[in-house]
Amino acid sequence: MDLSYSMKDDLENVKNLGTDLMYEMQKITSDFRIGFGSFVEKTVMPYISTTPAKLLNPCTSDQNCTSPFSYKNVLSLTADGSQFNSLVSRQQISGNLDSPEGGFDAIMQVAVCGNQIGWRNVTRLLVFSTDAGFHFAGDGKLGGIVLPNDGKCHLQDNIYTMSHYYDYPSIAHLVQKLSENNIQTIFAVTEEFQPVYQELKNLIPKSAVGTLSSDSNNVIKLIIDAYNSLSSEVILENSRLPDGVSISYVSHCKNGVSEKGENGRKCSNISIGDEVTFEVSITSKGCPSDGKSETIKIKPLGFTEEVEIVLNFICECECHKDGIPNSPVCHFGNGTLECGACRCNEGRIGRYCECSKDEVRTEDLDANCRMDNGTDICSNNGDCVCGTCECKKRDNPEERYSGKFCECDNFNCDRSNNKLCGGHGQCECRKCICDANYTGSACDCSLDTSTCLASNKQICNGRGTCECGACKCTDTKFQGPTCEICPTCPGVCTEHKDCVQCRAFGTGDKKDTCQQECGYFNMKIVKKKEELPQPNDQPYINHCKERDANDCWFFFTYATKNDSSIEVHVAEDLECPSGPDIIPIVAGVVAGIVLIGLALLLIWKLLMIIHDRREFAKFEKEKMNAKWDAGENPIYKSAVTTVVNPKYEGK
Repeated sequence: MDLSYSMKDDLENVKNLGTDLMYEMQKITSDFRIGFGSFVEKTVMPYISTTPAKLLNPCTSDQNCTSPFSYKNVLSLTADGSQFNSLVSRQQISGNLDSPEGGFDAIMQVAVCGNQIGWRNVTRLLVFSTDAGFHFAGDGKLGGIVLPNDGKCHLQDNIYTMSHYYDYPSIAHLVQKLSENNIQTIFAVTEEFQPVYQELKNLIPKSAVGTLSSDSNNVIKLIIDAYNSLSSEVILENSRLPDGVSISYVSHCKNGVSEKGENGRKCSNISIGDEVTFEVSITSKGCPSDGKSETIKIKPLGFTEEVEIVLNFICECECHKDGIPNSPVCHFGNGTLECGACRCNEGRIGRYCECSKDEVRTEDLDANCRMDNGTDICSNNGDCVCGTCECKKRDNPEERYSGKFCECDNFNCDRSNNKLCGGHGQCECRKCICDANYTGSACDCSLDTSTCLASNKQICNGRGTCECGACKCTDTKFQGPTCEICPTCPGVCTEHKDCVQCRAFGTGDKKDTCQQECGYFNMKIVKKKEELPQPNDQPYINHCKERDANDCWFFFTYATKNDSSIEVHVAEDLECPSGPDIIPIVAGVVAGIVLIGLALLLIWKLLMIIHDRREFAKFEKEKMNAKWDAGENPIYKSAVTTVVNPKYEGK
């Protein structure tokens, strides 16, 4: 179980898991044991904080968390469910910095530490519970860890001690160790990471994925469902095959279902008591270099039983022991006749040992190994031995040179889709001999014309030729896989409109040349458009609606019969538009003009009233703010003049 801080609420629900899960599993099996392990992350930066305070408590100050660790085997497998509850209840949450967790380190240790975990020789289930992603091989470089995981057990006092030394394991490494130890994995993850672990499930055989609720309260149901899913499927796996040896499977499952290829390795939906059969075929394409026997092991994933097959290779023919030494057939006894061919004595060469290496000149014999007096000896694909070409052997025994001058081979033919002769022929002397219904230099041209049939059952709709299973349109206007698409064509209705109009109504552009140009179809007249043939009446029918010179609509159908004849049905009744009613139009125009004029006058009057009120309000405001002061006019002179007698003394 992931014990990073985000799994705090999940731990509370797992604390009582032991006795509850044992109760449920006892309904399935009488012999059940359960254990518990936890993981967080590698104890180096940048996965965790290495400050002293954070190493003691990686959580915030108000949370009491335990020190971070990579993997801890809390409880080895036991039949005591109460002991599980007791130990798990004492576990504490820890914490780390990054989102992905170091779960792969934990899975590797669980798989390879059989003694410490307590695995027995029975069905082994590993439930991997987390709410985050995972680190894998290569991510250790972030923390300066570059040594690949060695796949060995490094538990001391039930704690993984080499997390700072070895990188995370790769997925392929995990697959190998889980398979070797017959461990079936159940990934119990939150819905957010379902897609990631579904992809991981596809890479790990005999594994299952279940959706973990946000607080892990459904973990028991998840484990039971996943167990039933795993136990209902049998998948065969074989050990590494020797060079040149191939293996194939055919499964015979329930209800007579048989599969080949990769699906031949497995059978699904199997219940207890069902019997399924697998056929295994082993093929050898050559002998091992050392000639020793080889061993192949085949076993069903998740089970301890296996079948061991010992391969003994017969690299020499049985007839070699019946060879005739110094046989007269081999040029007066210069070789041993074995299996119908001569094995020459030392110093003799040739098909029948007729040549001596010391007596013949290489130049004379080489002339017999040159094709058309050329310069290449045996086409550079063989050796000239006593005037005869002996072709070279290829690494692949199925590939070979042939011919008098080794000029032919069966692997240098044209390819299609990266397959020799397109997979539809045999390569003989650098030319493809195609299977039936195929032609071309690479047998990539199919002679099957079914892919060229148009909707009217005509090849390329009569507008092209079928070449290599595809239509080549002769008219450039038409396109598409069966030459049915014409972006610039007017359409069936428009194309035949004039001929239908002239024959049915004696009008239209072709009324003068109707007999010469429009006799290519059979025409039938019906009374109303409702009486025209409907789409269900004939398989290929077009309904048309066209307008004539009087703006009247006429209706017709155009259909192509199976005998390529054309049949047209025309409705006699036309739909002509009625003339306009003048009085309402004139009255409406006049009323509209009057209403528009009144509306404009009302708008103008409203605007003038608003403008006048604004000006009057402005005047009143200025009047209130005016100040009237009384003062003398400086240029005013009074009309009264007072003169004082200077001699007057006031007596």
